[in-house]
Amino acid sequence: MTSLIQYITSQTQLPESSVKNTIELLNEDCTIPFISRYRKERTGNLDEVQIGDIVKFKEQFEALEKRKAAILKAIEEQGSLTPELQTKIEGTQDLTTLEDLYLPFKKSRKTKAEKARQNGLEPLAKIIMSQNANDVESIAFKYVKGAVESVDAALEGARHIIAEWINERTDVRNNIRYQMERFAMIATKVVKAKEGDENAQKFRDYFDWEENLSRIPSHRLLAILRAETEGFIKLKITIDDDRALAKIEDRIIRSKNACVTQIEMAIADAYKRLLLPALSNEALQIAKEKADTSAITVFAKNLKQLLLGSPLGEKRVLAIDPGFRTGCKVVCLDAQGSLLYNETIYPHPPKSDSSGAIKKLSSLCEAYKIEAIAIGNGTASRETEALVRKIHFKNDMQVFVVSEAGASIYSASKIARDEFPNYDVTVRGSVSIGRRLQDPLAELVKIEAKSIGVGQYQHDVDQTKLKKELDTVVESCVNAVGVNINTASVSLLSYVSGIGPKLAENIFNYRNEHGMFTSRTAIKKVPRLGDKAFQQAAGFLRIKSAKNPLDDSAVHPESYTIVEQMAKDLGKDVTALIGNESVLNAIDLNKYATKTIGLPTLEDIIKELKKPGLDIREQAKVFTFNQNIKTINDLQVGQLLPGIVNNVTNFGAFVDVGIKESGLIHVSNLSDSFVSDVNAHVSLHQQVIVKVLEVDIQRKRIQLKLHK
Repeated sequence: MTSLIQYITSQTQLPESSVKNTIELLNEDCTIPFISRYRKERTGNLDEVQIGDIVKFKEQFEALEKRKAAILKAIEEQGSLTPELQTKIEGTQDLTTLEDLYLPFKKSRKTKAEKARQNGLEPLAKIIMSQNANDVESIAFKYVKGAVESVDAALEGARHIIAEWINERTDVRNNIRYQMERFAMIATKVVKAKEGDENAQKFRDYFDWEENLSRIPSHRLLAILRAETEGFIKLKITIDDDRALAKIEDRIIRSKNACVTQIEMAIADAYKRLLLPALSNEALQIAKEKADTSAITVFAKNLKQLLLGSPLGEKRVLAIDPGFRTGCKVVCLDAQGSLLYNETIYPHPPKSDSSGAIKKLSSLCEAYKIEAIAIGNGTASRETEALVRKIHFKNDMQVFVVSEAGASIYSASKIARDEFPNYDVTVRGSVSIGRRLQDPLAELVKIEAKSIGVGQYQHDVDQTKLKKELDTVVESCVNAVGVNINTASVSLLSYVSGIGPKLAENIFNYRNEHGMFTSRTAIKKVPRLGDKAFQQAAGFLRIKSAKNPLDDSAVHPESYTIVEQMAKDLGKDVTALIGNESVLNAIDLNKYATKTIGLPTLEDIIKELKKPGLDIREQAKVFTFNQNIKTINDLQVGQLLPGIVNNVTNFGAFVDVGIKESGLIHVSNLSDSFVSDVNAHVSLHQQVIVKVLEVDIQRKRIQLKLHK
């Protein structure tokens, strides 16, 4: 435990006591949201990011220790484990160093050096490496026997052994690593046979490209790696070979006799055949890991912004999935998102029944008391929006254009089939569009996060790391908002702290069999939901209109007695405290502090009592594109246009200005000053005003500038 804490504190610079207590809580199966929200006294008020770092480095340490144990066992079984080597291995805090120490002991029996050893040439290699002999060929002649048919063959075998020794030297490997880190270039060339391939054209910037590997942006490296995977280019990692060889020679050669020529040849062989391929691959892998981390970070930020997008709330919605030939699929939803009605209208070509569509939409809105209309932003979206805005509704009607990203994934999924077994994918897709307006978080959790399409090269990055990071983001968002246990889907419930997929199903089934939960304590009746799960989940689950008003708040049941004591001391009941800021502000919190519940938790309780169940998300706002802009041909340089940010990357942000093609605000056009973080200037789904800088109709590219 001590070495684990030391490892984490050295990586995070967090206080030792905070790390120790957080590890204890994690070992007790506490979740990150629970720890950060309800165990602030134990952790020293660490936030979710800091606790997440502790989890990450804890896993790294455990993986390192597991690898050490496996390596020690393997070397011991070979009979090669010395006390000195064991101490080195046990003291290593770095996986690369650990693998270097293991390298001499994991030889393949098929290496050239091993074959030379079997031919009895290791003594000759040692004589050459001693650098004391002047007549190497005469000495080598003594080893000409059996499979070694000549002096040249003997010297070549000895050089193979020496090359392996050089390859295994940690100082040599680290020196080349240093040169890779500082000076490595990534160079690409087009595969001539694929140069005219239509699919290769999107990578044509990399048909002849060279750049410093340490400075290449993540999106460019991922694009190059994809182009290589698809067979359009060849890539190579290079450093200055002469300098690298000179550095190795400086470390090994210490005389000027006949041995030097053989050693120089062995060094050249070791470098070209062993060191350069392995360490250039390692350098590329490190660069790829950094690019993955950068891309995953961008994706995670975008996903968080999307999940915490503005909800319309419990309003009756008419949702339209627009289309031309196949028509527009229309659904009517009640305030809880249940499907009331569905139909298809054909306002656009080829049928062009706009008058019939207008009558139908008008009558549906009246019949189902619709309060808002959601229109998917795909094909025929602008035309459908224009049609809807022509309708004179009897009541005020809010019209929203909603992102369809991932809706097709949901509509064909098992979750959608289970929800709507009697409807086809078009109806399910329309329902999803409407529900996204009501509550983006509740609907988007049903879709695998990477399918939502708010990142860059999400299919090219490490999929395990991506899923883990995105699941963490979803869990964080769900628990930050809180979940109505009586309306939540299985998908939403599964992300609640301490619940998971199986318990989520049990809650859902129990609710269907026994009716709505009327209190938090009733949750304990759910099969297999024990005390630990209740402890982790209760504070994030909401019971609307419960007898105890605290059941619809973020106050944890373990703190109810404190709130009740506060009310009793004031001569009031708990209900009278809620929302009563003047009374709550006057409470002396020090009076209620204990060893386990200190001021941070008490301050959270007061904050929650002031506005219990307050949604941290902003309310949805109506937005309208410039109605005169229908296609890219309508754009003019210098125009100012309203737009919605629909993707954020490291190199800039893409903006929907109401046409098929999104425009790019390059990072250099986000501000007049240097921009280090795109997310500091724009966020996903933010409504912005942009200036058109350049329109390339042929390549369908639009350059924009953020207008302040």
